[in-house]
Amino acid sequence: MQENKAVAEIEEKPNQDKALVVAVAEAGGDKPPKGRTTAYLGEIMVERGLISPDQLEIAMKVQREHQASNKRVMLGAILVELGFITESALGEILSESTGVEKFDAKAAVLDPNLIKQIPKNIASRHKLIPISLIGESVHIAMADVYNVLAIDQVHRYFPKNFKIVPVYCPETEILELIDHYYDYEMSIAGILREIETGLTEKKNLSGETEGYINPTVRLVDALLVDAIKLGASDIHFEPEGAFLRLRYRIDGQMQQIKSFHSDYWPAIVVRIKILSGMNIAETRNPQDGRITYNVLGREVDFRVAAQPTIYGENIVMRILDKKKSLVTLDKLGFSEHNEKLLKKLLKRPEGIIIMTGPTGSGKTTTLYSVLGYINSIDVNIMTLEDPVEYQIPLIRQSMVRENTGMNFNSGIRSMMRQDPDIIFVGEVRDEDTANMALRAAMTGHQVFTTLHTNDAIGAIPRLIDIGIQPRLLAGSLVCTMAQRLARKLCEHCKKAKTASPEECKILGVDVKNPPKILTHVGCEHCSHTGYKGRIAIMEILPIDRTMDEFIAQNSTRKVMMDYALSQGFVSMVEDGIAKILAGITDLDELINTIDMTERL
Repeated sequence: MQENKAVAEIEEKPNQDKALVVAVAEAGGDKPPKGRTTAYLGEIMVERGLISPDQLEIAMKVQREHQASNKRVMLGAILVELGFITESALGEILSESTGVEKFDAKAAVLDPNLIKQIPKNIASRHKLIPISLIGESVHIAMADVYNVLAIDQVHRYFPKNFKIVPVYCPETEILELIDHYYDYEMSIAGILREIETGLTEKKNLSGETEGYINPTVRLVDALLVDAIKLGASDIHFEPEGAFLRLRYRIDGQMQQIKSFHSDYWPAIVVRIKILSGMNIAETRNPQDGRITYNVLGREVDFRVAAQPTIYGENIVMRILDKKKSLVTLDKLGFSEHNEKLLKKLLKRPEGIIIMTGPTGSGKTTTLYSVLGYINSIDVNIMTLEDPVEYQIPLIRQSMVRENTGMNFNSGIRSMMRQDPDIIFVGEVRDEDTANMALRAAMTGHQVFTTLHTNDAIGAIPRLIDIGIQPRLLAGSLVCTMAQRLARKLCEHCKKAKTASPEECKILGVDVKNPPKILTHVGCEHCSHTGYKGRIAIMEILPIDRTMDEFIAQNSTRKVMMDYALSQGFVSMVEDGIAKILAGITDLDELINTIDMTERL
């Protein structure tokens, strides 16, 4: 009934396209934005000065002629066809006046499996294509976002509880996408088979040839989609003598995905270099580049590094998926004790907070979450990073450029003149940077930074070792933290068992009353690894006045640790064991993640 009512409203006004988000919303289930339901597309364009009243009248006359022939044509499409406005201008006005999102097809990589759920004849007839599936919401790129009959058609190919979200895309771009994804092979295996069987002319195999007629273009796009769907953080292209090895890093572990014949590599490497803005003629020196793509309906950055090897250029693509990587503080998996303690320490108005851990332990991600927690319009947050991985609203982010003299030391000095409240320094690497960070903390700023040490208490002797005076360090430190990332057990295949006597000893529990713990098995949901996703194993060492005295006196590690334990310090080992007993991870993964040799 609701859909029929929306269609009737459109038919009552045959002369204009009523910019009714309500028509779309009734098909998808959302309420229209306030103030939008009575605006007419043509009137808005005249008001904005995009077209004249005469041009609007001409377009409406053409639309009436189409409707007399029982053809539904969007007024905006007629204005574009007559040359009165451009497709990009139409997209902008639709996006601004109705709140309907605009989709950029030129920088997008879609999921072929999702696209194939809608038959080509339906996609072509209604000029639409599915671009992403997020939860139970299917985002559909459409030339006419108010065509509720088309939205109703799309509903038939998805579960009833799914919501259809229209997104505007120019008709020409949609038709091009339909041509690409329905008429060309898009699966990795299918593209390789196409190349091997000689279905594609050799002149079209070059990585320099643009367009989907080139299977190399489709192959690289398919690999990017595949890596993101599997949750990879890095893609490794590793040339060997006669073949190319493809590996993904998933949940911190390298997994071999496929091997290609070495004949494919020259075209693939050229394609990747073109996308990332590298010099395709340079093969003897390392190069860095960056790609920004809309993949599976969200913007993803790829940081690309090429390294010459004896078998050709080795390429690693770091996947920077902002939507997955930037999470709120409560989603990091902190224990209740650690989350409560960290939020308490963040109330300190000045001082330095140091996050430690090896490369890939999630230090920066955690500090981004902390900055997101304290970020507000009331504070000025500035960062100095190498490089800036994710852009965060309201935060002034700067990148270190050593060749221009913008190093960490000079960068902090410059930021101090920008009236910051909070400063994030990507990494403390030397005495000068550490001194500048401490100076900022001592002059009333909240400072966050990272350091490479094995545990939280190890940050103190490390800073002293690189040249910081203990008396300066004392009073400036708020806390030091250490973190590792442990893989979580797959929810679909994890299996319960009774802990053995050896496991009870490691866990520190009574052997006579062994607990039930979970262990990994492996299934298709986790690529037969037994693990899916990761969680932070953390320790937080608060620095109080007594600890300040120990630091000023350059006390031994044992003295400081004994005091910390007496104040309730929870080590990474204890935090990890708590997560084992809670069924989040297992003992095998914890032993591989943190040093537990004292308990073995």
